[in-house]
Amino acid sequence: TLSPQGSLLSLLFLLLPNIVSWPCQHSWRIFHTVVSEPSPELPWHRYVGYVNDQVVFEYNSEKQRVEPRTPWMAQNEDSEFWDHQIWWARRWQAWFRGSLNTLRELYNRTEGFHIIQMILGCDLREDNTTWGFYQDSYNERDFLTFDKETMTWVAADIGAQITKRRWDAEVFDNQRWKHYLEEECIPWLRSFLEYGKETLQRKVHPTARVSDRSSHDGLTTLSCKVSGFYPRDITVTWLKNGESRQQDTYSEGILPSGDGTYQTWVTMEIDPKIKAHYSCHVEHESLLEPLSVSWGKSRKNLLPMELPSSHLFCLINWDLEKCSIWKCKRFKKWQPSVEI
Repeated sequence: TLSPQGSLLSLLFLLLPNIVSWPCQHSWRIFHTVVSEPSPELPWHRYVGYVNDQVVFEYNSEKQRVEPRTPWMAQNEDSEFWDHQIWWARRWQAWFRGSLNTLRELYNRTEGFHIIQMILGCDLREDNTTWGFYQDSYNERDFLTFDKETMTWVAADIGAQITKRRWDAEVFDNQRWKHYLEEECIPWLRSFLEYGKETLQRKVHPTARVSDRSSHDGLTTLSCKVSGFYPRDITVTWLKNGESRQQDTYSEGILPSGDGTYQTWVTMEIDPKIKAHYSCHVEHESLLEPLSVSWGKSRKNLLPMELPSSHLFCLINWDLEKCSIWKCKRFKKWQPSVEI
């Protein structure tokens, strides 16, 4: 049986850090989260809008209103926009209430904690191509995905087949979703990008530090911490005598630093008895040329080998502004931005 804490923690450890941006592209995301057992920290329904990695508005069932989360959204959208978002939020809320009851009965699990997650949105890629999608999950598992080419729904399991057949029959609604994803979503995204261009299109240089520590069997673990960069997408690799060692490296992924920038760690085990030159190689769009930081045996540990602070933040604060509670596996087209 799911619990609120267990469900959220398991989802956080399966973070999709890239839900709000893929490499070299912009994105617009709408998230809905609905739970069967709300609490002061976890409202029954939460509705959040993202542009790239920025939360731009939020609605929850406790406050019953949509609130802008960035100054540039508050300044550029009028009351009609916010009233329309409230109308949509309450419409979704009524729909989710019935859906939650239906799903609990469908899977014969009427007791305990249950969670519905929905995400829809679109991407504007660097080559000006676009992609739109709509996906649902129930209790941390894929449920239904909209195929906008056929205007039908793809069921993830037998239980979802019943809902699929019902939704497939809603021809007008499916046409409307296709139109939104292909014709309306990108213009909205372009408008939001223009509103927030000073924030969303800024470039902040990364800094890199290397350290080492003794590992098992006489090996040494090299660590490269890269921090303070924006936008999010970055490539970090260890080089041995100038050659990439991607197959030997491990990364924690790209995590928010809490100040509007990002950080990442990349580690590699080496045999210190083998003489070689090791360096951390960083590529980021803010850099005119790659950044390279060499490791030397005389270096002291500059970077503690510990759980990143942003991981700890995620564990104690489930807020979507810092952590997304959506599974990596839900996005089949996702590729890691740190190429390791």
